[in-house]
Amino acid sequence: MPKKTHGLGRGLDSLFPGTEDWGVSIQEISVGELDPNPDQPRKTFDDESIAQLSESIRDQGVLQPLLVVATPGGRYRIIAGERRFRAGRMAGLETLPCIVKDIDVVQQVEIALIENLQREDLNPLEAAKGINALIKQYGYTQDKVSARLGKSRPAVANLLRLLSLPEEVTEMVRDGRLSAGHARVLAGLKSREEQIRLARLAVEEGMSVRQLEQLASSTKEKKPARKRTATPLPAELNELQDKIRLKTGMKSTLTGSIDKGKIVLQYGTRGELERLNEILDLISD
Repeated sequence: MPKKTHGLGRGLDSLFPGTEDWGVSIQEISVGELDPNPDQPRKTFDDESIAQLSESIRDQGVLQPLLVVATPGGRYRIIAGERRFRAGRMAGLETLPCIVKDIDVVQQVEIALIENLQREDLNPLEAAKGINALIKQYGYTQDKVSARLGKSRPAVANLLRLLSLPEEVTEMVRDGRLSAGHARVLAGLKSREEQIRLARLAVEEGMSVRQLEQLASSTKEKKPARKRTATPLPAELNELQDKIRLKTGMKSTLTGSIDKGKIVLQYGTRGELERLNEILDLISD
């Protein structure tokens, strides 16, 4: 089948600066020769959204080309534009406008992630997994990811924290019962049991992010106070402690060592306090 050509699609060059220098034209490629990208960060596609896009394509055609790479056997892998591919196929199109480009694997992951983040909000967990792939598999730093995706470094760090959540909680985020904001609050809790408990409660009660923040703040685990192990007193200090008790008639507690320490006297009645005052007067005389 002859491949028709078009001018460069509006929007693709704004998403990937420099496309005007690629030296390629847009080709019409058979839908049957196109394969989804197995590394596509988006794992779930909203059927209603795809159906709406399909109706738009029926009326106006595909306004922006897909970005693809050639694969063995005369086929093409979609790097950017899987929503348009799905919608075009639903609309009954036989061919789709594509730009064929030789792109390395790292660029493929990066472009797929950027396109999804800029065009239609990714599920926050899908975004987190895509960012994690750039870091773990391709050596990106959080600063580089931040610069390439146009997100702040704290935003990138917050997304990555979501990957530590229990599976039950991530499932709630994936299916939209919890938002990314809810997930960030839960990720700040140390106990997985508390994360699950509060996630369930947030869904049952329809809590806002703010309400969940307040609840999480009031239930965060407090660090148990360290129990101090009393250091045994030297024999001479034990004798001094007993002598003070006998002379003052008050409970005395010594801590420390021969060189440095503390003496605490406790009185239980006014009479004991007056007796201590008398003893001090005698000493001062």
